[in-house]
Amino acid sequence: MLIEERIYTIAAGKLPTYLALYTNGPLDLQTRVLGNLLGYFTSEVGPLSTLVHLWGYTSFEERISRREALAAEPEWQNYLSAVTPLIVKMENRLLVPTAFSPIR
Repeated sequence: MLIEERIYTIAAGKLPTYLALYTNGPLDLQTRVLGNLLGYFTSEVGPLSTLVHLWGYTSFEERISRREALAAEPEWQNYLSAVTPLIVKMENRLLVPTAFSPIR
């Protein structure tokens, strides 16, 4: 398994707006296309206005294929146009679970 960790810093005071835009349609689309949402979180301590979401894939190739399919969706492109101005910083990591990780 491959875990994609995406970390977004949202402009101060705009986190509720971002989440409202996301939960009203794009969440269903992204979950359907990417397939394995492991978790979606906000921060309470440390850098605030931060979102962390984790997606699971069976391989790097599957990730590429699913991300390309998502990018091809007009609804997704419309959503990105609306939320991109709210995002201050984006980070992305691909994580490989250890042999003893509960998520494999």
